[in-house]
Amino acid sequence: MHYYNKDIGDFGESTATEYLISKGYTIIEKNFRCKTGEIDIIAKDNNYIVFIEVKTRYGNKYGHPCESITQKKQYKIYHTAEYYMIIKKLYNSYFRFDVIEIVLNDSNNNCSVNLIKNAFPL
Repeated sequence: MHYYNKDIGDFGESTATEYLISKGYTIIEKNFRCKTGEIDIIAKDNNYIVFIEVKTRYGNKYGHPCESITQKKQYKIYHTAEYYMIIKKLYNSYFRFDVIEIVLNDSNNNCSVNLIKNAFPL
């Protein structure tokens, strides 16, 4: 089961990366990890450094994918982003947190992509 979930997550991140590039984002880094957590994608959108969480699901049976990002997860993402900005010396940068929902469709191997800008408060 773990490998299956990882495959779905990898597919979602790949799809999200392609989508972001098509929307004019510049990908800076993927799967940034430190002791406080992980950020799926770090990108640049105009003047913003954007920290992006990717959530991939089969359907909305258990709610929208973004609903699985709890306050605890938001806190971890925020502190991981803060650490990233310190080590990269991005002191005067604008930043925000986006979420990309990937909903897979079994019937025809398609998926829907939903970008939520400013998905959670700072």
